[in-house]
Amino acid sequence: MTVVPMIAATYFMVAGGPYGLEEIVQKTGYRATLLILLITPLIWSLPTALMVSELATSIPEEGGFYIWVRRGMGRFMGYQETWLTLTGSVFEMALYPNLFVDYLGRFAPGLVAGHRGLAIGFGMIAICTLWNIAGVGAVGEGSVTLNVALLLPFVALVGIGFFHWHGAVGSAMPIRHSDLLGGILIAMWNYMGWDNLSTIAGEVERPQKTYTRAMFGAVLLVVVSYLLPVGAVAHTGVDPNLWTDGGWVDIGRILGGETLAVAIAVAGVIGAVGSFGALMMSFTRLPGVMAQDGFLPKIFTRTSRRTGAPWVAIVVCALFWAACYPLGFERSLTLDVLLTGLSILLEFWALVALRIREPNLVRPYRVPGGTLGAILIGLPPLALIVAVLVRNRREIVGSTNELVIGTAVIAAGVLLYFLSRLIHKQSQQSGGASLPSR
Repeated sequence: MTVVPMIAATYFMVAGGPYGLEEIVQKTGYRATLLILLITPLIWSLPTALMVSELATSIPEEGGFYIWVRRGMGRFMGYQETWLTLTGSVFEMALYPNLFVDYLGRFAPGLVAGHRGLAIGFGMIAICTLWNIAGVGAVGEGSVTLNVALLLPFVALVGIGFFHWHGAVGSAMPIRHSDLLGGILIAMWNYMGWDNLSTIAGEVERPQKTYTRAMFGAVLLVVVSYLLPVGAVAHTGVDPNLWTDGGWVDIGRILGGETLAVAIAVAGVIGAVGSFGALMMSFTRLPGVMAQDGFLPKIFTRTSRRTGAPWVAIVVCALFWAACYPLGFERSLTLDVLLTGLSILLEFWALVALRIREPNLVRPYRVPGGTLGAILIGLPPLALIVAVLVRNRREIVGSTNELVIGTAVIAAGVLLYFLSRLIHKQSQQSGGASLPSR
């Protein structure tokens, strides 16, 4: 994979379009939303992009962040890094088929009625599975095409909002229930995923240069694609209290009529496919490297002779996500921030650990400021995660507190590590291969 496809794939892993920003506008209003969308990348996305750039160019190995954490802090932490990522993927990957069907129903409600919607969601998972088995080149090139198709309706919306709209749509009203920290929490969710493309490092062309360019190119694309549409709608004076989940379709109808509304709904379908396919590419590289380290059966290391794709891992993960899809998980922001945020913090700590343990490691890109600089860039994300978790500590899923669920997931990872060690030791006594030392 080269730079432009990597930017496109990273965009889908992080954003998948401006969808998801509606609730920030509703919670905070236009000015605060624009401020949040500017500040959050500085204290969350930029430090993560700097960290990923150094580690991905220094250790461009398949498995990405798992390898970084294992190498910097040992096998136990490496296992926890992957456990947090894969358990978080259960909630995230079940979300996209549901979004796909929801946006499809916006312009073709009869098509998704009843069990047909469920079948269409399964069909989307199957298509993304075949797409991934075709290899990272196919996913990267397809992501570029899907990016263009996804963003075109928003280019039209921005043009209408800034340059061609002269109608009176109503003055912006004060926010009825302002929630600034809640808006920041949603923005964090919309700015997560910068490290995901690290797992395919073994399949990237000249990773020592490509990763840095792709990271900063993707940061710029995400920020611009968030700010311009929100700024354009703010310019029209549409009441922010009218925004709801999926509200971009309604905004498109107000500003550009039914044609633009349908185009934005179609873009939502494209965004769901692109995000699911790109994230599948990232997550399915983890079982292979885990199998090489003895934590999973060796069958997960099998790859396609033609494309190099880990087809066994892709198929198994697809079946697992397909089984979770009908459960209809709602987006659980607190749980997602806890699991994903903690895995990202482990990567920041691995950055510091490797600076100390391997000072002579060749680093084509270095975070400025030496070891102190590596420590400092991890502090803003840490502070942000602590703030939002304190603020949302009482949120629940069903009848259970999300933090309790998250704590249970983390504890399960610890227990599973020692259980996998015990199982492997027993198989080793039966003639299996020994675990690698690192």
